[in-house]
Amino acid sequence: MPPKGTYMRSNLLFVLLLLTACGDNLGASEDGGPNRDSGSTDGTTEEKPTVVSTLPATNATDVAINAPASATFSLPMDRTSLSNAFTLATELDGTAITGTVITNGSTAVFWPSIRLETNTAYIATISIAAKSADQVALATQHTWKFTTGTTVGPVEGVNLGSSDNFVLLAKSGIVNVPTSMIVGDLGVSPITSTAITGMPLTRDSSLQFATTPEVTGRVYAPDFAAPTPTLLTTAVGDMETAFVDAAGRAPDVTELGAGTIGTITLAPGVYKWSTALNITTSIILDGSATDVWIFQIAQGLTLSTGTLVTLTGNALPANVFWQASGEVVVNTGAHLEGNVLTKTAATIDTGGSLNGRLLAQTAVTVRGAIIHRPGL
Repeated sequence: MPPKGTYMRSNLLFVLLLLTACGDNLGASEDGGPNRDSGSTDGTTEEKPTVVSTLPATNATDVAINAPASATFSLPMDRTSLSNAFTLATELDGTAITGTVITNGSTAVFWPSIRLETNTAYIATISIAAKSADQVALATQHTWKFTTGTTVGPVEGVNLGSSDNFVLLAKSGIVNVPTSMIVGDLGVSPITSTAITGMPLTRDSSLQFATTPEVTGRVYAPDFAAPTPTLLTTAVGDMETAFVDAAGRAPDVTELGAGTIGTITLAPGVYKWSTALNITTSIILDGSATDVWIFQIAQGLTLSTGTLVTLTGNALPANVFWQASGEVVVNTGAHLEGNVLTKTAATIDTGGSLNGRLLAQTAVTVRGAIIHRPGL
């Protein structure tokens, strides 16, 4: 029988080994940081997103009544989860404010559908239903308070994301009737390059894009080599997000001209129609280089033959947004300035022109027209 001291030494060695193993595990957990959560049994960890900053700032006062609420997170976020997780309500009685949540990477913006009340306290909340792009829930619910004043702030532009890189972007095809002049890059997705007609395509040696005589730029399609398919998917998603963003802004002017306007100068702002918009005679957009125009059109947009939309002052086409749920038609000899976001089709007819971008969720038809992306 072994001496009693042998058992004591064996037990002591076992305890020391156990403590060493526990210490190693504790060290791994601490290295993960306060916002890390244990993952699967294979030892992986998942980082929980947190809110790192907000606008308006916590307890901000005299906030413009047309201002949004926004939050920046520590990680890129899932757009779908934030649609219901990001809310805004009055502090006094908890009345919910309707609005649209736009998420881009690690930033989410809540745009109220109407102007906020003056001199009123609001509570913005982001619940733990918000998830990162990797589907990890927010670490803790985040709330903050701000109070409006009486002022109306400048209209903020619409973030086009990577769709900004295209002069024409369409989901179901681009039809060209020669001879057109297009300056800028073209893209289609998810439809393939076979849906680009009237333009003979010559594939670049990289196989990532093509060229064609009537386009000063490149032509992209999802059947081209990587990374083109992924880049196009992102651009189309950004185009759709921009459409929702533009549609969700609180309007400054509603039903101007009952849907028919012309021979008028429009100041910067958000204009909304519950019908189609027909521009029958030329109009002017007058403002500075930082001023923004957003036109929300529930149905189609039509420019009559020879009608011109022109910019004066230092107004820029990059700051003009035409959001139309119906078909957009720029008739013969008509001219349009700005970024066109349409949920359906768009046509620019013979001798028509656009100084801007045409981003369509269906198809685009160009008949002997001129389209020029600003800045090129």
